[in-house]
Amino acid sequence: MSNASLAAGRSPSKPFYTSFGFQVLVAMVVGLVLGYIARQIGTGPDGAANALTTTLSTIGTIFVQLLRALVPVLVFTAIVASIVKLRELNNAAQLVWQTLLWFAITALIAVVIGIALGLIIQPGTTATVAQEAAKAPSSTGSWLDFLKGIVPGNVFGLQASTKVADSGATTSLNFNVLQILVVSIAVGIAALQVGDKAEPFLAFNRSLLSITRKILWWVIRLTPIGTVGLLGNAVAVYGWDALASLGWFTVAVYIGLAIVLLVVYPALLSANGLNPVRFFQGAWPAIQLAFVSRSSIGTLPVTEAVTERNLGVPREYSAFAVPLGATTKMDGCAAIYPAIAAIFVAQFYQIPLGLQEYLLIAFVSVIGSAATAGLTGAVVMLTLTLSTLGLPLQGVGLLLAIDPILDMGRTAVNVAGQALVPTIVAKRQGILNQAQYDAAEGIDALDAVAVAAE
Repeated sequence: MSNASLAAGRSPSKPFYTSFGFQVLVAMVVGLVLGYIARQIGTGPDGAANALTTTLSTIGTIFVQLLRALVPVLVFTAIVASIVKLRELNNAAQLVWQTLLWFAITALIAVVIGIALGLIIQPGTTATVAQEAAKAPSSTGSWLDFLKGIVPGNVFGLQASTKVADSGATTSLNFNVLQILVVSIAVGIAALQVGDKAEPFLAFNRSLLSITRKILWWVIRLTPIGTVGLLGNAVAVYGWDALASLGWFTVAVYIGLAIVLLVVYPALLSANGLNPVRFFQGAWPAIQLAFVSRSSIGTLPVTEAVTERNLGVPREYSAFAVPLGATTKMDGCAAIYPAIAAIFVAQFYQIPLGLQEYLLIAFVSVIGSAATAGLTGAVVMLTLTLSTLGLPLQGVGLLLAIDPILDMGRTAVNVAGQALVPTIVAKRQGILNQAQYDAAEGIDALDAVAVAAE
């Protein structure tokens, strides 16, 4: 197919102000302004948040809850459908192996960069945060918990937790994305083994996936509003004081993210005969949505759509690689961030690290990245790294104040990597539609999700 015909098949250009990216950019500016105003208003005499801060927090919380509500169904249906799609490829086993290999290669490069920056910048020696801010997180990660967590406690991957307060006990249900991933893979493989008898179930799964994506499209349309709430609340609650106290740590993380995104990824693309500029043009809708939503899973339909439509990866392969990457491929959250954070904690508490500890950081980042499971935040991965090294878990509390600010960049790099690996593997295996890749023009994020829901 020629470049001209591909371009002709795209939607006609729209006015810039109707672009999803432009709307999100405006929302970020509005959020910063409202957050600053809320910060200036301050708190009430009793320390309660003012009305503007409460409103921003409520808007951001509702938006994240809407995304999270769709995660279990989205992960299950997407993974089952992706495994079934693999049977349409002759070299499925080779594709799976190459995908996992490149996940590990890029994660290893990212963690080495993180370790190097931690040693060069030494953010823990310049931090002005008070040691009293240190506290152990409510949820932690360990290798034993990680291994036990892989085994589903029920087919829905649900976990119940009860909190006791003066007002009484409250019970809440949470889902374990890693367990849902395991259940989904098992169901998908079983469906392939059953054969024709599984066709009614697979048809239902495809329909449910399309319905879920359509609902997610509605939620993503609310992203500009959610961005105002999330960013505004972060500024109102944390302000710039917290950022200043951890200034060099923040700089180190974002330099690491920038090196991976703007140096390592382009170098890998160029080494495989792919134009980096075309890649970012094609993947940009997913990257920008990841930045504001802070959720790889919530961005999954957009990532899959742009990987297929803009980057030329066959749907049979991308339907497997992208959902798998959204749950296990985390160069930002599971490689750069925990490496720099672990070195920060060691420097802050004046605990020396040797070659063995740095090798352990690399090992945890490459092998344990599935612990992050595509949700917002990387606390579990960080505590897994700290517990492996024997560093104080209380150090996590020092970094929580600026976590939302860091999580935006981390998730953007995560999603970029989740689109990068399938593209490189498809190119190396000779199944990439090169003409479609070269014609990448940057489909709008809303259009991408709409295409995915068709």
